[in-house]
Formats: sequence, C-alpha cells, structure tokens
Amino acid sequence: MTGPPASPSRTLLARLSAPYRGPLCRTGQVLGALLFIASLTPSLVPRGYVAQGLLSGVCFGVGYLIGVALAALWRRLMLPELGRGRLQQVLRWLPWVSLLACTLTVWWVRPWQDSVRAVMGLPPLDESFSLRLLVIALAVFGVLLVLGRAFAWVARRVGALSRRVMPAPVARLLGIVVAAVLFFNIANGVLLRGALHAADASFRKADALIPPDAIAPTRPGATGGPGSLVAWEQMGRAGRDYVTAGPDAGDIAAFTGKPALQPIRVYTGLPAAADARARARLALRELQRQGGFERANLVVITPTGTGWVDPAAADSLEYLLHGNVASVAVQYSYLSSPLSLMVEPEYGEETSRLLFAEIYAYWRTLPVETRPRLFVHGLSLGAMNSERSVNLFDMIDTPIDGALWSGPPFATRTWRQTTNQRNPGSPEWLPVFRDSRAVRFMNQGGSPVPAEAPWGRMRVVYLQYASDPITFFTPYDAWRQPDWMAEPRAPDVSPAVRWYPLVSMLQLALDMLLADRTPMGYGHVFAPSHYIAGWQAVLGTQGWSAGDIRRLQFLLDPRRRQQIEQRRSAAGG
Repeated sequence: MTGPPASPSRTLLARLSAPYRGPLCRTGQVLGALLFIASLTPSLVPRGYVAQGLLSGVCFGVGYLIGVALAALWRRLMLPELGRGRLQQVLRWLPWVSLLACTLTVWWVRPWQDSVRAVMGLPPLDESFSLRLLVIALAVFGVLLVLGRAFAWVARRVGALSRRVMPAPVARLLGIVVAAVLFFNIANGVLLRGALHAADASFRKADALIPPDAIAPTRPGATGGPGSLVAWEQMGRAGRDYVTAGPDAGDIAAFTGKPALQPIRVYTGLPAAADARARARLALRELQRQGGFERANLVVITPTGTGWVDPAAADSLEYLLHGNVASVAVQYSYLSSPLSLMVEPEYGEETSRLLFAEIYAYWRTLPVETRPRLFVHGLSLGAMNSERSVNLFDMIDTPIDGALWSGPPFATRTWRQTTNQRNPGSPEWLPVFRDSRAVRFMNQGGSPVPAEAPWGRMRVVYLQYASDPITFFTPYDAWRQPDWMAEPRAPDVSPAVRWYPLVSMLQLALDMLLADRTPMGYGHVFAPSHYIAGWQAVLGTQGWSAGDIRRLQFLLDPRRRQQIEQRRSAAGG
C-alpha cells in the first residue's frame, strides 16, 4: 500500500531544502577541526570574542571545503576506500573525536589570547569569552555550509541539464563554471559593491559634518580662516581637525622656555577643487600665502585614506622645531585606508605625487641659502603613497632632506626592498640596511644603529612596530613561515605565536582590521614619544637635552592616550 500523497506545501518545502540536506563530509570535518584549532592560537593583535568567532568559523569552513574537495577527487580517481575492518570503524569515529577536540580546545583559547594581551599591558579575558566565540563560530560555519551546498546544487543542476547536449565530463565542468560565475557576480557585483557604495556615502556624509563645537580659525594666517584660499566647509572633517588642533606658539614657548613661532598647517579637502592636480596647486598657493616657504622647515604630509593626519606625528614635530615649521597635506579619499587601498590605490598615489611635484618644483626655484629644509611624511597608506611620490631619479641633483614613514603597509616598495636586503643577522622586524647612511629602521626601543653614526645627504627613517600586521602581513604567510617569527622574537610579539599553513595568513588578515584598536605604542597606534625619536633622527635636531626630551614625552604621551580613549569611547568602545 502507498501512503497518502504529500501535500503541496510539503513538496515545495522538500524541494527548497533539497540542496541543504545530507550528512557532513567526514574528511571535511577533520580538516575543518584542525584549522579551527589552529585559528584559536595567538597572533599579533588581541582578538575579542566576535572577531575570534568569525575567524574560527571561517577557518572551519575553509578546512571543510578542502576536505570535501579532496574526498571528491579521491572518488573521481576511483581510489580504494581507506581502512578495512576495525580501522574503518576507527576512521568513522575520527570526525567526532575532532569535533570533541575543538570543543575542548576552545577552553584553552583564553590563555593564548591573554599572552598577547599581557605583552600590551591589557587585562585578561573573562570566562564567558570561550562560550561566546564558540556560538559565533558555529553560526558562521552554518552560513558558509548553506552557501557551499547551494553552490554545489546549482553546479549539479546546470550539469544535469547540460548532459542532454554534451558529454558528462564537459557538462560537470560547465556546471561548476556557471555556478562560480554566478556566485562571484553576486558577491562582487552586488554585495561588495553595495557595501562599498554604502561605506563611501557614509564616510562622505561624516566628512562633511561640522560639529557645533568645531569653530573656524579666526587667525588670518590659518587655513579655513579669514583670507584663506580653502574654505572651512571644503576642508573635510580630518582637515578641520588638523588645522585647529595642535600646539600654538604660546604652548610651545611655555613648555620650552624659548621663543617660538606659530606652526603653519595647510590642508586641502576633496571638495576644495575638481581634481587632484587642482587641489595640489591650491595647496601650494595657500602655503605661499601663509609664508610656509619662509620657515626653516617644510614637511609634505600624505594623510591616511580618510584624510587623517596623525596628531602624534604633527605635534611632536612642531615642539621639536619650536614652531619653525610648515606642513601641507591634501585629502584623496573618504574611505578608510584598508578600503581605499582596495578600491582606489592609484588615486592616493596620484594625489601624493602631484602635491609633492608642485611643492618640490617651487622649492627648487628658491635660493639654496634661504629655502627651507624639505621633508616628507606619511602614516600607513599615507606612508606608501608618500614613498611612491618621491622619485630619486627626478631629484638626484637636488634631493630632499629626509623622510619619516610610519607603519608602512607590506606592499610599500622601497620598504620591502630594503627589508629583504637587510644585513645578515638583523631581524626582519628591526633591520639594519647596509651602512645605515641612507635608511634606518626604528621601533619602540629606537634604532639598532647608534645615534652618532654618520648620515648621508638624505635621511630616511621607517618607524614600525613588530606587532603591526599592516606592516608584516603578506599573502605568502599562507605557505611559509614569516621571518619575523624567527628568534630573536620582538618584545611586543607574544612568545606563544606560531605559524600554521593558511591559518596564519587568515589570522594576520583579520589582525589588519584590528590593528588600530591596540593600546598606544603597539599594533598600528603610534606614540608621540616614538615619533619624537624618529623626528630627531630625520631632522638632526640639536639643543634638546635628554631631560627635555623626557619632559616632552611625558607631556605628549598622556595627552594622546586620552584622545585615543575619547575617540574609541565615542565610537562605541
């Protein structure tokens, strides 16, 4: 006898759920568990339970996908099934043993993460961390599993339809290609582009917002003030913060006990002109208007993606030079540095190159004995674009005086070249390059090169932290151990950090997104005291005793730390 016919609703539900039914792949479970366990180990930056859950869920999904692919290849090659008799029974229990190992390892993750937090002076995690990350990881893997099975279902359906008109192997390949193109276009053309457009609109709106307490300068010489060629409303949020913050002549003189000048800060925002060349020329005219070329020192700054200039770098520079300095910057994007690097890397390079070319061309026309010393500076994406703007062959007869580049991204060309060609025996996280007359590296502890060592005509300093994944990430971490993990280990990197194929690359990729959430002096958050040392090396600043430098550090470090805490509190932690 046959049972009653299925209802239409049950039939529809069965069809809709068909792609998602079926047991899990045992090989995928085992490999997924291995990658999951490896993902719990520490890396450069402390991770909260949300970030750790996302990472672990993705790693389990990646391992599961590799296992499914290997099992499918094994069957396609018609190789014999592994194990006979009792061994086969053991292999059937292996996935469950792997999942049990995952659950047990989750409870060990807190000591691993606490080892990173201890290096940075952070308190240990609470006991709920493990359970929360496990829930998030399961949810992430569930979503990835659904997407993966939907992909397989589309590939099978297209292959089945294609077999009517073509050989089975070709039909199966066509099904995979069609599914890949479909899912890629949905992910890239709809989700990613939609997210980027939303982010661009959000950053653009935030950039244009002028808080009630943001008051335009009243001093005639200031950018955005009376007589300025750049309107207050056209400077962007980061630009308005930059020109109104920082020490004035009175602050500097009160601290040093010596006469000081009012530092000059010139900034041109994206709305100020139609294109990058026009903004660069506008910045030059504004710099001329304010008398920037009459100062003893001039710094061309390339900001980060959003147009932000690190106050830790600007403030320390102006104190060291007693205000006798002018700086100029031009905004090139609304997006944060990681997003800007993905969607418009050439645009940032173009703006930096055009600004430097305008400033340098005019600077060269001035008498050698009266023109200011010329330096360049940039942080993060700004460091990479600033480096690319300075072409040594174009200025070989009249070089600039120096550069301070902090937190250079891993794709920075000259940084990568000099790091790879470092002297034998010097670590990747603090290299020594040749005779150190042209390029030196510094971190929290300064430079391995003695301060009295002679410099050449141009001084280049890279300020970097070994705990900064933006500097030390590379895609090659997926299949080879990075040199910075070798002994001796940097003091700001946990001794518990280990390399695991593929997983370490995913860990560091996530670390890049978290690098600006570390305490000051670690990760991608640079301290004024370290900038002071970097600027001293580049400027060759004289007249500052060791005691005065310590006083300046004690003044600027707590102030900057408070600013960071206020900004994070306003952003929701």
